[in-house]
Amino acid sequence: MKTIVLASHNAGKLKELQAMLGDSFQVRSIAEFSSEVPEETGLSFIENAILKARHAARITGLPALADDSGLAVDFLGGAPGIHSARYSGSGDDAANNSKLLAALTDVPDAQRGAQFVCALALVRHAEDPLPIVCEGLWRGRILHTVQGKHGFGYDPLFWVEEHSCSSAELKPELKNSISHRALAMQQFRQRLGL
Repeated sequence: MKTIVLASHNAGKLKELQAMLGDSFQVRSIAEFSSEVPEETGLSFIENAILKARHAARITGLPALADDSGLAVDFLGGAPGIHSARYSGSGDDAANNSKLLAALTDVPDAQRGAQFVCALALVRHAEDPLPIVCEGLWRGRILHTVQGKHGFGYDPLFWVEEHSCSSAELKPELKNSISHRALAMQQFRQRLGL
């Protein structure tokens, strides 16, 4: 079994990605090696994913997979975008959701379109000149109140039209097969011939 390090301290992402990869890889968290978090100075999800992957590979000496993902709301010009995890300043899911709801006060459903975005980057080593990069987009809309108890981040506010529920109301197995991360992971598995 191959071992890769996930360039994230987010336990939710680790669990989802390990479930999606199955037995193809043993995924270890960067948290096992370091508490250091690189500054995300990129202007896109892809740039930040590559930056985080290189950082994790440099620290661990292992191939590194990074996920940079977030929510892009149409009415807000793509915000919170690459700042999704820190949108409220605190990095707290509840605070981020509250800020988003406040920003969309009185915005009608027809203008609450949004998409979850996931950029995955795998580097075989820190100086890898050809990272494997995959992207997944998951369209939905933003609810007026939180719904559901599964998932993390903005899941309780993200309405999934085809299932008539929020992302946080989906069973984890179903979410792991249709989400932005799942779509990026499908591309990733194809690129690696898995």
